[in-house]
Amino acid sequence: MLRKFHSISAWLASLLLLVLTLSGALLSLAPAIERSSAELAASQQLNVAELANRIAQHYPQVEQIERRPSGGILVYYQQANEAKVYWVSPATGQALAPYQASAFFRWLKNLHRSFLLDTPGRLAAGAGAFMMLVLSVSGTLLLARQQGGIHRLLRPLAGSGSKRWHAELARVALLGLLLSALTGLYLSTVTFELVPEGIQADPEPPQISLPLTPQTPIAPIASLAALQATPVSELEELIYPYPNDPTDVYSLRTHQGASFVNPYSGEQLAYQAHDKPHGVYALITKLHTGEGLWWLGLWLGLSALAVPVLAVTGLQTWWQRRKAMPKLLNNSQAKAADTVILVGSEANSTWGFARTLHDALTAAGHAVHTAPMNSVAAHYPQAKQLLVLTATYGDGDAPASADHFLSRLRAINQLPIARFAVLGFGDQQFCHFCRFAEEVDTALLARGGESLLALETIDRQSAQTFARWGTRLGEALGHELVLEHKGVRVPTTRLQLVDRVDYDVNSDTPTSVLRFAAMPNSRKSWSRLSRSARLPHFAAGDLVGIYAPHSTVARLYSLACASSDGVLEICVRKHAGGECSSFLHHLQLGEPIDVFIQPHPTFRPLLGDTPLILVGAGTGIGPLVGFIRNNQQHRPIHLYWGGRDPQADFLYETELQGYLADGRLTQLHAAFSRVGDRSYVQHRITANSEPLQALIAAGAQVLVCGGRNMATSVAEALDQLLAPLELNVQTLKTAGRYREDVY
Repeated sequence: MLRKFHSISAWLASLLLLVLTLSGALLSLAPAIERSSAELAASQQLNVAELANRIAQHYPQVEQIERRPSGGILVYYQQANEAKVYWVSPATGQALAPYQASAFFRWLKNLHRSFLLDTPGRLAAGAGAFMMLVLSVSGTLLLARQQGGIHRLLRPLAGSGSKRWHAELARVALLGLLLSALTGLYLSTVTFELVPEGIQADPEPPQISLPLTPQTPIAPIASLAALQATPVSELEELIYPYPNDPTDVYSLRTHQGASFVNPYSGEQLAYQAHDKPHGVYALITKLHTGEGLWWLGLWLGLSALAVPVLAVTGLQTWWQRRKAMPKLLNNSQAKAADTVILVGSEANSTWGFARTLHDALTAAGHAVHTAPMNSVAAHYPQAKQLLVLTATYGDGDAPASADHFLSRLRAINQLPIARFAVLGFGDQQFCHFCRFAEEVDTALLARGGESLLALETIDRQSAQTFARWGTRLGEALGHELVLEHKGVRVPTTRLQLVDRVDYDVNSDTPTSVLRFAAMPNSRKSWSRLSRSARLPHFAAGDLVGIYAPHSTVARLYSLACASSDGVLEICVRKHAGGECSSFLHHLQLGEPIDVFIQPHPTFRPLLGDTPLILVGAGTGIGPLVGFIRNNQQHRPIHLYWGGRDPQADFLYETELQGYLADGRLTQLHAAFSRVGDRSYVQHRITANSEPLQALIAAGAQVLVCGGRNMATSVAEALDQLLAPLELNVQTLKTAGRYREDVY
């Protein structure tokens, strides 16, 4: 509901916000431009009397002195019966440059305030400010929900493409947009007198005692006590007496109030302070416009420029979500179906897997009804099995199409279908991976349901794991079931193999370190060549998706280097029946592959110099080597890695010895399962419990990469190790000090 509200609000307000933000971004330049034309007083102790005296030496016909919000000084005077306005130097009183108000900025301000209209335009501007506030707040709540709470808003974001760009940019621009929206809304309420503007002091002109004789001159301005007591930093304007009127006085306006000054005695007359509401109004105007705070104006302008980009990325995300919502063929009615598929999805990607399952079951002769989880019915008269496919959103929460499922399930007297299977979709980098799927499985069991299959989870939409689950589901149903999920093929970059190092070549499951470089386009077009002859941007620990020939399903591999290293490096073990791993192992030097990058920002070392504890097994050493390779600061790194045989598959042995020698790696603890004591990496951890306790007590971060079984064993060993410190793996995960990339 929150996402739908955010999207609808954005659509309704799009045109208003584009005009307001683009005009506001241009207006934000005005304070900085004015500041560049002005010269500030060198001393904060300069008073108005001294400033006026300096100006009088160059402009005897001065009529007014104005201090602009930028701090620059303007002088108004007459020359040959022509009005002149100049910037002047506070240090000398001399002219710097003529001042001319910009007609363009005046027009732009009217566009921004009222869309060049009167009352209707001001109403539209106020509505725009309100909608910006609504979008900022709802967007913040969505992002907090995705991240797992407000306290995690600043943590690295998951995902890729336009969705991630939208969230990253929104997070950067959020404070500026909130400030603009709140102050703009306040100014609109003042315009329509819903909130008082307050009173800017405007005292009545006083009566002064005339001089002794009509020929008595006014006192030198430098001697006037009231002006001597007024710092230039407080000045707004000083208006001079009319030359031919001996009863006229100086009019002085400051940030605090207004008064008059007797030109003969220098006495302050009829002072009146601004009231508090006007002080609030003046402050909010400054915060909204940046006048007097040019750096704030530029920041607000940059935040405003984010809105058009947010509109584009938001539209792209909406369109991708819409495209991901499949059109189901032969979707049986609920009362006639023998199989019910209920789907929980936030961005509709889970629906693609549901369609694959729906089509396969239909082809096998089942009458299948597929619907959102929130549509669960109290009774399915013909159904024999219930299949639940659900993602987990944010910090273990239910996705949009399933947020009412558990409450509706509790309201049903009897479980509508006895046999069930739950399949969870999520991302292992989140602490509560597939927690909602676990809650659904537990709730169905508690209601007396019978598990057709044990709960299964899928990390990062793995088509391979989905296919294996389909095979087990077919066995439970008594017939073959092949689930070939074909996701949308994303744009790719073509690379070529430039180097390889092979390990354990005589076994059925050899391992290779493969290095790829950008593949120049064979066509002569310079633009094509310049685009293709470079690597996409990535960091060690990010993921690369690789398409085998004639496949629409990409296989993800962890990257063992950064793009700044000049190559793309992966570590691949050949699996029996593995289409992509077999393709990669048969690649020859110079042959091409098609790849895309999927950022993995949460699987990276934290900034700083605290120790790192890297744990991996097999090809999981890939990204860990990348972290070590880029450890130019020589922060302490302790590597625990498990292989099979040091003579056959000691991956990266030469490189690791070099890193030990040059200080990028502090310690290496290797375990091998097929020789010697036949130990695993968790055994090395247990054997080094005291040093590891000291490292973790000192703030060390743990990064684990490899198979799921290994990761589970490592977590159990660390839980035992951490118990004396009154810590555990979950506590470290919550603090961002324990991160996994498991498969």
